[in-house]
Amino acid sequence: MGQDLNINTKRQEHDFLSIIGDLIGGLLMYQLWGRLGWKDILSRYQRSLLGPIWLTISMGVLIGALGFLYANLFKMDLATYLPFLTVGFVLWQLISGILLDGCNAFVSAEGIIKQIKLPLSMHVFRLLWKNLITLAHNSVVIIFVMFFFKVEVGFQTLLLLVGVLFLFLNGLWCALILGLLCARYRDLSPTISSIVQLSFFVTPIIWDPSLLPDRQFILLYNPFYHFVESIRGPLLGTSVGVETWLILMGITIVGWLAVIPIASRMQHKLVYWL
Repeated sequence: MGQDLNINTKRQEHDFLSIIGDLIGGLLMYQLWGRLGWKDILSRYQRSLLGPIWLTISMGVLIGALGFLYANLFKMDLATYLPFLTVGFVLWQLISGILLDGCNAFVSAEGIIKQIKLPLSMHVFRLLWKNLITLAHNSVVIIFVMFFFKVEVGFQTLLLLVGVLFLFLNGLWCALILGLLCARYRDLSPTISSIVQLSFFVTPIIWDPSLLPDRQFILLYNPFYHFVESIRGPLLGTSVGVETWLILMGITIVGWLAVIPIASRMQHKLVYWL
């Protein structure tokens, strides 16, 4: 019994060190996943005259149409509402992109995984980089709207970097575990897609939190709100509550503590699920 316990303990330690080494090895292969992520963007607009600029154009047109429509429906000042909607919508595209791409992180890389031994996390960094490039293109819309409506930028705006860091730290573990689970259970991917769509409507992206003064618990228990607000607040010059930063820290710590042991056990079986 004691010998079996020692074997299991050593195996768990080996798996733990293996997934940590995988994450470090994947991060160090930045040249490879950087090129692959950029290729993913270019292949989406192959033979297109404007290429990835279509990302910016389509996002700008959509936000403009939604802004004028909902500003009238909610009886809000367009100069206040449109920057709020623009930042929230662009950030939601980033969040949903990471989650949905994460579901197919390993399934879409089946050919590479079966032929070449590379760190599995390399495929996750690849999708994160692709979504970061998309964010950079869509940020042009944010800059234009903030300049047009003269949204003031101050020292506190730099806090958005902390929010971005939290978003990508959590995006990494989310994409990693979703990629493994969706490779094992293929029906999980459309389920995640439905949950993401539903979450869009219960997260203050289109509607302002001030419209629900007596329903603040909807915001407190909605993790998506805190990720969006940690970046949108500093950009628009509004203060971010201490509870938001504490919740983000808690999600980051608990998420990684839960995912590392699960991923360490599942990583060795991934190739059999593809």
